[in-house]
Amino acid sequence: MSIFGGNIWSLVWGGLRIVLAVYVVLIVLVLLFQSHFIFFPERNIVATPEQIGLTFEDVAFLTEDGHILSGWFIPTEEPKGVLLFCHGNAGNISHRLNSIILFHYLGLSTFIFDYRGYGRSRGKITETGTYTDAEAAWRYLVKVRRIPPNEIIIFGRSLGGAVASKLAKNHKPKGLIVESTFTSIPDIAAEIYPFLPVRILTRFTYATIENIKDVRCPVLVVHSRDDDIIPFAHGRRIFEAAQKPKEFLEIKGSHNEGFLVTGPRYRAGLESFIMRLSSHW
Repeated sequence: MSIFGGNIWSLVWGGLRIVLAVYVVLIVLVLLFQSHFIFFPERNIVATPEQIGLTFEDVAFLTEDGHILSGWFIPTEEPKGVLLFCHGNAGNISHRLNSIILFHYLGLSTFIFDYRGYGRSRGKITETGTYTDAEAAWRYLVKVRRIPPNEIIIFGRSLGGAVASKLAKNHKPKGLIVESTFTSIPDIAAEIYPFLPVRILTRFTYATIENIKDVRCPVLVVHSRDDDIIPFAHGRRIFEAAQKPKEFLEIKGSHNEGFLVTGPRYRAGLESFIMRLSSHW
């Protein structure tokens, strides 16, 4: 009995040590490679607005910390505003043509840019860097193109919503659109990895829900109940935290295809919000 019992405890202890070792390895991987779980940049520009029949201007502009960023300015005649597009964490500006043409049809000129490390933008991607890059894009529109702040609508999808909300907090744009965005990195990470102490481990914040509280312009929050990456509850919490005036547009479909799947209803929701902005709410 004692020999058998000793063998059992030896096996249990050995198993626990293996589990503990794996757990420690997971923690180390999270600590060392966090940015690889968040940022998925692509350098290759696979298409341009010209391929969907739109005139555009290739733009290079400088950040305060000396990085040269790349973007496109897509004009429209008699614009209802200028949309400053903060894209998500993957790909680059050339993967957003479906949105660019939609905004064009809605009567908006669009300025979309790549964060440092994406597309042809120089530098290494960081959270602080994305905020600095968005500020540089804002400064380009206001200082170089002489576009009044009250004609600029800031748009952010997914991670771009966190960047957009931070930018809108620091300025007074015409409006802010936050689409398919998380409340914060610690919040979404804790849901994806409930078995890890990610709130302690994470070096990233992207606190959309905190930024949105201090935004002083009309806000539209867009989210899908079918979102397979960022749960619908995140969108609702962001909406509830925002100051009035604000609107919520519920769409359908997955995280990356919701705006396409929803189609006319998505377009109508954006158009309604833009019209209300133009009528000074």
